[in-house]
This record gives sequence, structure tokens and C-alpha cells, in this order.
Amino acid sequence: MARIALVTGGIGGIGTAICEELRGRGFKVVAGYYPPEQEQAEEGQKKHAAEGREYEIASGDVSSFEDSQKMISDIESRLGPVDVLINCAGITRDKTFKKMEPNQWKAVLSTNLDSIFNVTRQVVNGMMERGWGRIVNISSVNGQRGQFGQTNYSAAKAGAHGFTMALAQEVVRKGVTVNTVSPGYIATEMTEAMGEEVQQQIISEIPMGRMGTPDEVAYLVGILCDDRACYITGANYEVNGGLFMSF
Repeated sequence: MARIALVTGGIGGIGTAICEELRGRGFKVVAGYYPPEQEQAEEGQKKHAAEGREYEIASGDVSSFEDSQKMISDIESRLGPVDVLINCAGITRDKTFKKMEPNQWKAVLSTNLDSIFNVTRQVVNGMMERGWGRIVNISSVNGQRGQFGQTNYSAAKAGAHGFTMALAQEVVRKGVTVNTVSPGYIATEMTEAMGEEVQQQIISEIPMGRMGTPDEVAYLVGILCDDRACYITGANYEVNGGLFMSF
């Protein structure tokens, strides 16, 4: 029986690419989506099914612990327990710190960081009981180096890896691994919406001379979810074309 993989924020950009990568690796994939995006999620599901790439969808506001509980209960009642969790849901509310309002800070921290606790808390005990699990948290290069106008986003994404390192130590002896993937600038609808001048300025700072693709991020996520990745945990993997290098 195929293992079940949940990808939060799974209906666009990097999330969709991760769904496709995991589906190709034999997982039964569930794409999580924010409730107001139901129409978009259903349309995407139908389109992919018509192309022979079927996956399930599940509604849930991952910034809410209670809503995350309901989402996981729905998935488990329909399909079974979640064996792989990719915490990919995220938003931006960019503003220089002196102009940032409390609601902009809270929205980003709730969706990008609290959500990791809210969803992981629902599935990690089951993973440990079954003796196998994979958790991958999608962070960002800006969680490592910071970014002007993104104190909220940078703080949340840095926190994602702190969470990874701590939880990895708690669950490793039960067959569960926890890792972080930190993309740089990836060509998605969000980056394509930037002006051409802004895009070129970003690309000029990337040693590889281009933005990454969602598939390049998804490929690494897929590797970390493989059975043979059982000795990799608590690590952060950078997919940024050399924009930020560390060891």
C-alpha cells in the first residue's frame, strides 16, 4: 500500500512541483490548500487528473491548530495515516520594519512558522508509533541571510530550521527524519509578477546567473523522503544557485 504524503501549500509553484515529484516516487499525495482557494484547488486537481497525474486535495487553514486537526482527521478518515509531511505553506507581507504593522508580522509568523507546529503536531506521534516518517520544512535563503523589508519572513524562515534541528533530535530513534530545504529565488508566479528590472537585479546577484525552477527544489525534497535517506536528519539543504553558501 502506498505511503501517504501531505504537502501543505500544495496547489501552486513549489508545492505543486513537490506533489508531482512525490507522486512519481510512488507516494499517494495530498495537496493541502487554504479554504478560500477551494475553486483553484479543485480546478488544478481536475486538470492534473486529465493529464494522468492524480492526487488528493485537503482543505485547512494551517495557521490554526484546530483547523489543522480537522484537516488531518479528514485525510486519515479518507485515506489513512500521513507518513510524509512537507510543510510548504507560506505567505509574504513585505514592509520595512519601521512601517510594519502588527498584523503583517503576525500573519507571516502564523502562516509560515506556527503552521509547522500546528500540522506536524497532528502527525508526528503516529509516525513514531509506526517507526517511519519523513518531515521536510521548506524554509528560504532569506531565513539564512536576512532580507531588507522582510523581518517577518526572515524570522519565520529562520525559525523553521530551529524547529527542524530540535524535533529531529526527539524523533530520530523512532525512524522519523526531519530536514529543511531552503530555496533561493525560484521562478514562480510570485517572482514572475516582479518587474523585469527587479528580476534582472536579482539574477545579477546569483552566481549561476538564473533563478531556480520548482522542479529543482522538488527533486531534493523527493530524495529526503526516500527510504535510503534514513541517516539524514536535522540538516538544511540550500537550493539557491550559489546565492548564499555555508557549511
